Amino acid sequence: MSLSTNSSNSVQFPVRHNWTQQEVNALFALPFNDLMFKAQTAHRENFNPNEVQVSTLLSIKTGACPEDCKYCSQSARYKTDIDKERLMEVEKVLEAAKKAKEQGSTRFCMGAGWRNPKARDMPYVLEMVKGVKSLGLETCMTLGMLDKDQAEQLQDAGLDYYNHNLDTSPEHYNQIITTRTFQDRLDTLDNVRNSGMKVCSGGIVGLGEKAEDRSSLLSQLANLSPHPESVPINMLVKIDGTPLANVDDLDSFDFIRCIAVARIMMPKSHVRLSAGREAMNEQMQAMCFLAGANSIFFGCKLLTAANPETNADVLLFKKLGINTETINNDIDDAQQEEQLTHAVINNKHSDLFYNAAQ
Repeated sequence: MSLSTNSSNSVQFPVRHNWTQQEVNALFALPFNDLMFKAQTAHRENFNPNEVQVSTLLSIKTGACPEDCKYCSQSARYKTDIDKERLMEVEKVLEAAKKAKEQGSTRFCMGAGWRNPKARDMPYVLEMVKGVKSLGLETCMTLGMLDKDQAEQLQDAGLDYYNHNLDTSPEHYNQIITTRTFQDRLDTLDNVRNSGMKVCSGGIVGLGEKAEDRSSLLSQLANLSPHPESVPINMLVKIDGTPLANVDDLDSFDFIRCIAVARIMMPKSHVRLSAGREAMNEQMQAMCFLAGANSIFFGCKLLTAANPETNADVLLFKKLGINTETINNDIDDAQQEEQLTHAVINNKHSDLFYNAAQ
């Protein structure tokens, strides 16, 4: 790994897209204190170290997904306690977005348990994007695989980010998912990027993978050009009824190392401390922030997985002296209130609630 030094003796971490497995393995093998120092240095060179970007994630359609992702409670193939839910009304999504903004979120993410959106779904999700955007929030969606036309429609509606995780390494992928290929995921990311939207893509650790798989996953992400603007690192949340319900827990230090290595390899990306925070104490979360995590989800639930309550996050931020990152927009509060009311009234009598479980 090549690091250059500027005239002020500040270590520079260049943006690269040619990481080798050997280089990434070497990062993971560093003494923990050395790795944390490198990660914190990379973080401070590119971000305010005491700011964290805050998002809220809402499930706009839950359950009955035809995929066989072995970690997911929404798969129709597994017997979990998740109820099937229809596609939410546009007005309810907008109300949830307004509440999220009041709680300090700057980005509103909407997720649907689909393999891919169907033609009948697109008018509804496009209205959700437009409505949330009108509130002055950044918008993000995760709807499964997208083709070129769907990506362009979402971009035209104003969608800022599209989330589509690689989940795990190419080598481990078929042990976790068989209903879509690793290349399918890369193709969706290409469609998103080519449309002009920003990419949110990361993975899940603790799936029973080897250490080399974690290196390989981060290599795949860091060798995308450009890097994903947002990189969620998820700790597996084990769900009863799924094939991974009894997999061995990943060591906490191994998870923190993933955050640190992601920060070094993708120095200008937001690295999101994502699913699994409910099981992390304050000290572990603080170590993740020190390792370079600078994005989280607010709220009590991430799609179907538990997440710390918003007030708990606010208290932790206060202890750590962390502030929430702000975004620039030209819409004041009065305009946002007027636009939300207008959007709700316009959609109040529309048939925007249908069974999307099929």
